[in-house]
Amino acid sequence: MSEFRRRRFLGVTFTPLPLDDAVGRIIARDPAAPFAFVVTPNAQHVVAAHSGDDRFAEPQRAAWMVLNDSRILSLLSRLLFGADLPVAAGSDVVLRLFERGVPADATLTLIGGDAEVEAVLRRRFGIRSVARFTPSFGFWKDPVEVEQCLAFVRAHPARYVFLIAGAPQSEGLARRLAETPGVTGIGLGVGSALNFLTGRIRRAPRWVQQANLEWAWRLALNPRGHFRRVFVESAPILWIALAERLRTVRQSA
Repeated sequence: MSEFRRRRFLGVTFTPLPLDDAVGRIIARDPAAPFAFVVTPNAQHVVAAHSGDDRFAEPQRAAWMVLNDSRILSLLSRLLFGADLPVAAGSDVVLRLFERGVPADATLTLIGGDAEVEAVLRRRFGIRSVARFTPSFGFWKDPVEVEQCLAFVRAHPARYVFLIAGAPQSEGLARRLAETPGVTGIGLGVGSALNFLTGRIRRAPRWVQQANLEWAWRLALNPRGHFRRVFVESAPILWIALAERLRTVRQSA
């Protein structure tokens, strides 16, 4: 982990790399090296880790890279602390990775997803070697099924392991894989990034992203599914950031 400069912000130790630098490091990593993983926390994940939820905090501490998925976090960092926190959103990381570093002969392993996602990866990108294991809903509560996931990844060595089980299940599984002897490759816990990549879910237009309004776009598309995520699980980041700013001012006074 010491190979990267780190920056601690609101309780999370980020790898403050811009998108292209982060993707370049992922592509350049030796595929035969022991398994390492990338997490891309957004405001919701930072709030959870800040509140002491180890399901988020522990994988963030163990990750090879902790990339900033949130333009809101970047904005708060710049406005309140005068420090740059580049955005390397998980969806953009995956898109750029396929543009630059996933040739047709690359090996992929998917934990989660369905036959349609796998078929689109094969058809659109010409990927020939895709191994997929889709655990049941709630698998993380069953130690036997978790072990099945670990065994499947170990039995199907891949350059890239996409963990599509939702947060924090994907991150927790990645941490377990990093602790499992004999596993290689890079794990990417990137939420719905493959759904964006394959066109199953429409991504917000670029101007919406640049205006820091992607959260509003998703809320408008799925108000029932995103209301709690935006207003209950993510909104506290504003108070956390302001409290940290006040603490910093008092310490420097």
